[in-house]
Amino acid sequence: MRIATRMGDIAPFHVMELMAKAKALEARGRSVIHMEVGEPDFPTPQPVIEAAQRFIASGQVFYTHALGLPQLREAIADFYATRYGVTVDAGRIVVTAGASGALLLTLGALVSPGDEWLLTDPGYPCNRHFVRLLEGVPRAIPVDATTDFQPTAEKVGAGWTARTKGLLVASPSNPTGTLIDPAHLAELWRTVNTRGGTLIVDEIYHGLTYGTEARTALEISDDIIVINSFSKYFGMTGWRLGWLVVPPSRVRDIEKLAQNLFISPSAPAQHAALAAFQPETLAILESRRDEFRARRDLLLPGLRALGFRIGAEPRGAFYVYAGIGNLGTDSFALAGRLIEEAGVAATPGLDFGANAPERHMRFAYTVATDKLAEGLARMERHFKA
Repeated sequence: MRIATRMGDIAPFHVMELMAKAKALEARGRSVIHMEVGEPDFPTPQPVIEAAQRFIASGQVFYTHALGLPQLREAIADFYATRYGVTVDAGRIVVTAGASGALLLTLGALVSPGDEWLLTDPGYPCNRHFVRLLEGVPRAIPVDATTDFQPTAEKVGAGWTARTKGLLVASPSNPTGTLIDPAHLAELWRTVNTRGGTLIVDEIYHGLTYGTEARTALEISDDIIVINSFSKYFGMTGWRLGWLVVPPSRVRDIEKLAQNLFISPSAPAQHAALAAFQPETLAILESRRDEFRARRDLLLPGLRALGFRIGAEPRGAFYVYAGIGNLGTDSFALAGRLIEEAGVAATPGLDFGANAPERHMRFAYTVATDKLAEGLARMERHFKA
């Protein structure tokens, strides 16, 4: 069997392998505090579950339109109006099989073989792998705490070549939890637009910001492509549902791809998501946001007290990207010791790029505060041993 050459450039998602190791330890009776995977620990909100149950009970579970249920696209458009004060035509909204499906559709419509796309390093690993899958060339922009792990217009301009077609950024970001303020994002847009490129903004952690409200890139221009998800703020990870907002001229291209790749998003998930925007659901989600903030405020000083270095404090998502300081020289080896000897699972920087990954780790505060406190205590005992 001959494997495609692209597979040599597709790295494994190490955090998933780390989680499998943690599960194996638990199966042998070990206790593990999970801070490795970016999945909220809260159950799906009850109104969403009930909406899905009513729909499934009807038995009318068939394909939907490839672009999604019209009533869900309208509900998302209404959400932009009420949450952000931005008018978005529902015809520009495409419901997808998760944010991953949204990104695949977007890049599938935009990337030609040999095209270069600029991505932040550190950044979400699947982004560069999607570009490579489509025979594009991912180009890393190294970022660090001095710019909140976000690219500057100057760095984007310096990295742009005749083959560059666009820039993909995330706000809030994974793995750092940092945001791009609106003025800075407008600068990035001008830099990309004047060069004839496309700006894609990942907003899947919108709703999970602390001390500030995130503002959508759609305030800046209708030509910016925005990706969002029901997984993070809405707590629907396993339902695999997301959306994207595209310029009107790109809707038909996206539709053709969606028809061929997915037929349609999950019908039960879409009908469930209609309840995600109800006032009672949003009240549940806002209380959960308060809990995430409390977890962050516990974890940040706790990690610093252990010797981890946090140069850019997260203002969103549910991650802390920490330098390992004098605690080790190899974050992958440190992660292995922590899970084996302390029963704490955290993600080494290896997943997120080539920019000093051995010096960084990502901690996800997706477990309850008592477990976070226990994880900090276990690490303290480990480092003092």
